[in-house]
Amino acid sequence: MDLGLKNKRALVTGSTAGIGLASARALAAEGASVTVNGRTQSRVDSAVALIKNEVPGAQVSGVVADLSTAQGCEVLFKQLPEIDVLVNNLGIFEPKAFAEISDQDWLRFFETNVLSGIRVSRHYVESMRSRNWGRIVFVSSESALQIPTEMIHYGMTKTAQLAVARGLAETLSGTGVTVNSVLPGPTSSEGVGGFVAEMAKSRDVDASVIEREFFEHARPSSVIQRFSTPDEIAAMITYICSEKASATTGASLRVDGGVLRSIA
Repeated sequence: MDLGLKNKRALVTGSTAGIGLASARALAAEGASVTVNGRTQSRVDSAVALIKNEVPGAQVSGVVADLSTAQGCEVLFKQLPEIDVLVNNLGIFEPKAFAEISDQDWLRFFETNVLSGIRVSRHYVESMRSRNWGRIVFVSSESALQIPTEMIHYGMTKTAQLAVARGLAETLSGTGVTVNSVLPGPTSSEGVGGFVAEMAKSRDVDASVIEREFFEHARPSSVIQRFSTPDEIAAMITYICSEKASATTGASLRVDGGVLRSIA
């Protein structure tokens, strides 16, 4: 199936690893001209090289910028003034008890997970509107609807993303620009993999034991009873960025492995 992404200019924020990297690779494989973003030159260079190695003929470049800051966003905008496809993937997480989450933590999570996507979307949306075509995707989480007690600040930002995406979609009513959210479930991203590895090492057990216990106790409603892969999430993101997804906008699309029990 041709997804109609050939030569579309795509930006994936926070794309040097995990879901972001998988999404950049998948978009490149569909013929899009992809810009990878990260905070360090070495990480960006490695991601660009990996995609070029795995996707023959890939059109891929990189921009080094910390998009959790207004200054970092300006660096991006100067190097990449216009795009057709935006995947707001940049995000951070950390388990922390509610009583221990400081004001600084709340602000840091909001600036990174929410305000980055607002700033970048605000910059690119009007040129998309003027061309009457564009795709904006917010990579949220099942934690937006099922707030994890071990990281309430993270869940708050993921819920906020859904509100921003829905509101922005409505402002683009009647245009060829779509705005959607994708809600991954627990995914074997770089951060999760590192956390699981540390837990396994501290208990002197195999990582598979930690994964099994996580789904038994923390996410028992998961239907697949395992971590999703970044590529599985990227498949949904790539589709929703495509020409084929033109009638889907303002939606919150689950790729959560069945963690969420509600059907609406």
